[in-house]
Amino acid sequence: MTDELTSRLNARKPTPERPLLGLTVLVVEDSRFACEAIRLLCLRSGARIRRADCLASAHRHLAVYRPSAVIVDMGLPDGSGADLIRELAASDQRVPVILGTSGESLAETDALAAGADGFLEKPITSLASFQNAVLAHLPSDEHPRGPRMVSADKIAPDPIALRDDLSHIASVIAHPMDSDQMEYVAQFLSSVAQSAGDSDLASAAVALQSAVHNRLPPRTALGDISDLVDMRLTGTGPI
Repeated sequence: MTDELTSRLNARKPTPERPLLGLTVLVVEDSRFACEAIRLLCLRSGARIRRADCLASAHRHLAVYRPSAVIVDMGLPDGSGADLIRELAASDQRVPVILGTSGESLAETDALAAGADGFLEKPITSLASFQNAVLAHLPSDEHPRGPRMVSADKIAPDPIALRDDLSHIASVIAHPMDSDQMEYVAQFLSSVAQSAGDSDLASAAVALQSAVHNRLPPRTALGDISDLVDMRLTGTGPI
């Protein structure tokens, strides 16, 4: 029995091939496409993953268990990811690794100022970069023993997750929105576009954000977004 228990415990220890084995990663991310990328990275690295799509959901997860690492998108539907990072960083039972993420590189400053240990800029596709970002802030006794081969592998999320994100955008913009909601749509679309490498969608997100910030009529920007999203969902544009 002792040999069996020891074998099971050793099976959950990190290895050079799966350096995050035994860890649980909470991903606070409203984009299914971005979350799918992190799920694949966790799978390849040996980590378990749980997902929260908003601040409220994240708080429910954190009330039940303490993850090894939390990856927080900086723009969420019910508030700023910086607020959650600040809360996690100040906790008496601090999560070992707190990482911010966004498609906007300028968001790194806000994430680090709030108390994040590091930052992952979208798109997150590099297996080595993901593993290094987590391992860099773990205690040394939780690192795999022996030399670790640095992988050059890139992951490719399932396009179905991207379609889910685009369908979400289409649903939101089909109804009247106030400026805060349009700001969220612009942020969400920008994040999705960065993760998908879609420059046209990214430009449309910038146009909407500019209209909101300058208090200009958003009709043209929203119309362009609607057309681009429709093209991708109907198969007449890239996806």
